[in-house]
Amino acid sequence: MIQAIGLTSDPRKQLPPAVDDVSFEACAGRVTALLGASGAGKTTALRLMLELQRGRGITYFRGRPLHRIAHPSREVGVLMGEVPGHPARTVRGHLRMLCAAAGVPARRADEVLEVVGLVSLRDERLGTLSRGMDRRLGLACALLADPHTLVLDEPADGLSTRESRWLYGMLRAHAAQGGTVLLTTADPKEAARTADRVVTLERGRLVADQEAADFSRTRLRPRVAVRSPHASRLAALLTKEARTAQRSVEVVREGGNRLSVYGSTCAAVGETAYRHGILVHQLADEIGDMGPGAATDVSHLVTESQIGAAQSAPVGEAITTRDRGRETTASPALVPAPGKAVDTAGDLTALPDAPPTPGGKPYTPQARTSEPRPADAPTEGDGPTKDEGPTEGEGSTAGEGPSSRSAGPRPPASSVDALPDLPPPISVRPAPSPLRPLRYELRRAAGVGTGFLTSAAVLMVSALTAVLLARIGHTPHHRLLVAWPRELPLPPAALGAGLLGAIAFGDEFRHPALAADRGTVPRRLGLLAAKLLVASATALVLAVLTVGCDIEVLYLVYGRELAEVPADWLWLSASWIGLVVGCAWAGVLAAGLFRSTTAGLAAVVAVPILLVPLVRKVMEGPSVRTAAGFPLRLREVLLSQWPFGGERYLAAVARVVAQPVGGALTLSLAALLAAYLLTTVRSRVR
Repeated sequence: MIQAIGLTSDPRKQLPPAVDDVSFEACAGRVTALLGASGAGKTTALRLMLELQRGRGITYFRGRPLHRIAHPSREVGVLMGEVPGHPARTVRGHLRMLCAAAGVPARRADEVLEVVGLVSLRDERLGTLSRGMDRRLGLACALLADPHTLVLDEPADGLSTRESRWLYGMLRAHAAQGGTVLLTTADPKEAARTADRVVTLERGRLVADQEAADFSRTRLRPRVAVRSPHASRLAALLTKEARTAQRSVEVVREGGNRLSVYGSTCAAVGETAYRHGILVHQLADEIGDMGPGAATDVSHLVTESQIGAAQSAPVGEAITTRDRGRETTASPALVPAPGKAVDTAGDLTALPDAPPTPGGKPYTPQARTSEPRPADAPTEGDGPTKDEGPTEGEGSTAGEGPSSRSAGPRPPASSVDALPDLPPPISVRPAPSPLRPLRYELRRAAGVGTGFLTSAAVLMVSALTAVLLARIGHTPHHRLLVAWPRELPLPPAALGAGLLGAIAFGDEFRHPALAADRGTVPRRLGLLAAKLLVASATALVLAVLTVGCDIEVLYLVYGRELAEVPADWLWLSASWIGLVVGCAWAGVLAAGLFRSTTAGLAAVVAVPILLVPLVRKVMEGPSVRTAAGFPLRLREVLLSQWPFGGERYLAAVARVVAQPVGGALTLSLAALLAAYLLTTVRSRVR
């Protein structure tokens, strides 16, 4: 179950907080709806519960706050907004990548695809999915790790009636297996039809926390919708007959030629119109919403059978009748009864069960088991505290506004000592994911064609540059083989490796693959090591392919003379590989530090443009002239007795580092790595 206690968002300058002291429970085995109009604070409440936004309060998921759960994605499945993912990634590739992040087998992706009915679309790109298919994929992402709790923000927003019924059937099946489902909605009709419990928010405060039956009894009631060109005359006749018969009937003029009649039936209204010869264009049973703000919500005045055939009119003046000795006024809006759906004939039919999968089997997730809760955590049987909103049965009724607690004035500063302690602050903490970083990174890098297209472009540009440099002349042979003219700060292969490294982190923040877990990509050393390893392998392959392609093209165009391998190929190879891998690492670290692909590429370009001149200037000074023969002296002192010729490789590395470009790149990598580790430590301390 979910227990949210004292959720309060941080103040917004001169505005009140979006969520103010909201407390409620969502029990296991039930569907709980968080109801409220746009701007009521539903999404902010969910973000506070998931520790995605700073504020105050605490939320227990089966007795534990989210930051105390080892693997949050296995406990809470989240769907907020669009499905987070690169639009060029395939549906199956996206789910397999999330499988590595959640630490579940890759075959789980195919299982959830079958459950949500996306097997035929598994090779489609995310950017080509329709709204309904996107919602199905979002539910698949939420169910991927078989969580006990589902938290969904407006899951049926923009869906058709058929897609909405399918979605709510899935959620009902999850709750029937012992899971907890919490969803938000702005439609009282939807909340009454799909939820077992309705928690109503208004202007960031809790105004009602009711069972679905109590919500229907206190806020919803039936009415007769009438359209007639003689609406005023018919309203007067209905009012006169109700007073004569001493019946409790309310007639509300909705505007134009529309009436809403409460406390009567279609038969009674039709008979009155027939006796007096009044033409009626519409006569239908509806369900009205008498909660706060119903008079301004005109969008729910039309039944499902009238969508596209009738237009809602602005709410006009209300015509009152005497109800047992007192005058009453109503301003309703439409919501059907809980657990029912209005079909095209206007009858109420029960919602279908969970839809079958393409294989013909119903969705049956694993049975949910409860976990031990800490001794200091509130138990399921505890009632609401005095800071919580109205309890069951205290929901707002017709003509009743927000509760006195939420609408009343704040106590003066002099009585602050009598107030209870504030709830603990909510801190945004990084998520401990992915659980399998190397597998996750490999699937992330290979799941889109950006890396392959970038590598192909680098090879083509490098080959053309090598041909042009050979034709112009005046280029050293070793720079010709890597297509590195003196006019460019870096060769194409180094720039391409830096771009691929920057995309490794920058792509995450533009299309965060882990947002379904807790938010943006965390600063984990395991994830950083995986990215550096994959970037190194990619840069190494790119460096070898670049030299091979350049030699082959030079051989085809100019013959064997320009395609010969230099005599000092060992240290040149070490220098070339070190340059390309170093640029890739610089791109990874800078993009992870500044959370931007552009910043990662800028850090790569800044090495030869800014740092190399500084390093050259320092190395030309008198204090470092003695370092000119460092590789030779190092080999004479330390490497003379190394087996298998190991001194040759270390001398090549020392020679590379002693160069201005190598020294500048080493300095840049050291600075970026230190900054990245510093931000990681600071985030953990918080």
